[in-house]
Formats: sequence, structure tokens, C-alpha cells
Amino acid sequence: MKAQHAALCVEEAEVTVKELRAALEKAGITLPSLRIDPASLAREASCPGAEWGGCSIEVATRLAAAPR
Repeated sequence: MKAQHAALCVEEAEVTVKELRAALEKAGITLPSLRIDPASLAREASCPGAEWGGCSIEVATRLAAAPR
């Protein structure tokens, strides 16, 4: 049961990261390092997180303005 739950969590995370990447690209923002956090996959009950990595101040400013 844990393995099945973990697989669903990973699948959901992959879809979410893909959707986030697409939404950001629509706003003209690219985060090359956006991915599933590999360290979160190493846990016993794998429920992954997203890793954004670093970005420039210009990109951070655009991210802050995007939801407005």
C-alpha cells in the first residue's frame, strides 16, 4: 500500500511540476532548475517536493508580478 501511495505522489508531483513550468512559460518566465526535489524521493514514504533552484533578481521580480 505504501509503495502504491508513493507512486501516486510522485506521479502527481511530476504533473504539477509540468503544469507549473507551462504556466511560468506562458508568463515568459523560465526556471531551468525547476524539478522534483530528489532528496524528497529518498524518504521511506516518498511524497516529493518541488525544487526551484536559484534565480536572478529579474526573474524573482517577474515571478512576484505574475499573479497580479
